Formats: sequence, C-alpha cells, structure tokens
Amino acid sequence: MSGRRPLHTWERLAAEIVYECRIFSLRRDRSRFSRDNAEHEFHVLESPDWCNIIPLTADEHVVMVRQFRHGLGGYTLEVPGGMVDPDDASPLVAAHREMVEESGYASACVEPLGVIHPNPAIQSNRCHSFVAYDVERRHVPVFDSTEETEVVLVPLTSIPDLMRSGDITHALVVVAFHWLALRRS
Repeated sequence: MSGRRPLHTWERLAAEIVYECRIFSLRRDRSRFSRDNAEHEFHVLESPDWCNIIPLTADEHVVMVRQFRHGLGGYTLEVPGGMVDPDDASPLVAAHREMVEESGYASACVEPLGVIHPNPAIQSNRCHSFVAYDVERRHVPVFDSTEETEVVLVPLTSIPDLMRSGDITHALVVVAFHWLALRRS
C-alpha cells in the first residue's frame, strides 16, 4: 500500500467512568484531533476480553448451545463462550472453562484460532477464538444465576447452511467458524 499519507492522531485529554456494572463500564473521553485541534467527546465500552470455543467431537460434530440472549429477546445457537475472568490464567483457560460450564464437554487438545476486536468503534476489548478437538461429555453443565443452555450436537458440515439460513446469527460465532475454515483450507 504505497503512496499513503500519514494519518492524523487523537490525543485523549480526559477520561471518566460514567457508568459501571458487572460486565462493562462506560467511559467518556474528551479527545483532541491533530488535524484541526478540535476537541470531541467519545464514549467507549470497557469490558474484559471475551472468548469462544468450537468443541469438535471425534466424529466431527460441533457441541453448540442454545441460550436466551436479552439483547435480542430470544434464543441463539452458538458455541460456548464468555468473559475472560480476572482469575483465568489465559484466554485459552477461560475458553475451556466456558466449554465445560456451558456444555459439560471437555478436551485435552485446545488450539487458538484467532483474535478479533468485536467493535473497535466503541469497545476496547478483544475476542479470542479457539477450537477443541475430540471433546467428550465429562461433566454436568454448571450455570451461573442468569443462564441456562441446551446442548445441541450439530454436524460440522451443516454449519455453513445454518449461517446462511439465519439459525446461527451471533457475529463472534460466525467469525470463529471463519477462523476454523481458514485453518482447514
């Protein structure tokens, strides 16, 4: 990409937390743009990093979960995932924990797929995606006080059709499957 001009920069002048809850904080920034020295206000959602994991059985079925999502007021079909907690040693450890908690499945072979910024326009966190191979049901799912999931086994070959039909709509899940497809190609 030759011939690009240098981009102007932003200087954060002030930042304050205007709202805080268990899963995110809302930060208000006052920043100055180097192009014209104008000051602008921005709002950023600060959240811990997230993780998700594609659990694959030995016979190439994906262990998915169906769960109620309050943002859309309905159920989604997705892979296990959640926040990377402060006491998690790494995003990989968090992903494995989420898989066991939500589905009861576990694996000794978990590999990273990729990392994305879910919405860098207004969020500061990342989402780490993983794949677990040869998963087996070893535990009873454990729910926190606000969740309950139904475990659904889906043939891996059916995933593209489920995305096309709108049965899988969670953007971070679609990205995880994209990472997996890139790895396998």
